[in-house]
Amino acid sequence: MSIKIYTDGACSGNPGPGGWGAILHWQDQEKELSGGEDATTNNRMEMMAVIKGLEALKKKSTVTIYTDSKYVQQGSEEWLEGWKARGWKSASKQPVKNQDLWERIDSLLQQHSVTFVWVKGHSGHEMNERVDKLAVSAIPKR
Repeated sequence: MSIKIYTDGACSGNPGPGGWGAILHWQDQEKELSGGEDATTNNRMEMMAVIKGLEALKKKSTVTIYTDSKYVQQGSEEWLEGWKARGWKSASKQPVKNQDLWERIDSLLQQHSVTFVWVKGHSGHEMNERVDKLAVSAIPKR
């Protein structure tokens, strides 16, 4: 099955309360997911959107993830293998930030055939705008 997942994260302050949103689209069907945390960062919310989108899949799928986060795209496609090979250390020998979420993403990427597509945020891309609204609306109110 071929699925498109549109993802976004948002934070009110960074760090601060944050939200994530994901829209899964396959054939003529769509499912919206969102959630939030009281104390987090924008990058963690971007990652949670990908995690929750992939976790929602019931069987092995071919997935295209649309994200406006270069951190998530490059981390998944370029940096992850090196981090693992170095024992979760960055190229500068520092501990990898958000290792707990990167480990979850890594595990999920092994279960599906995943391609990432970067889209420019806040540029009128219809699905990115929709998923941004989901993420912002999921930010816990103080």
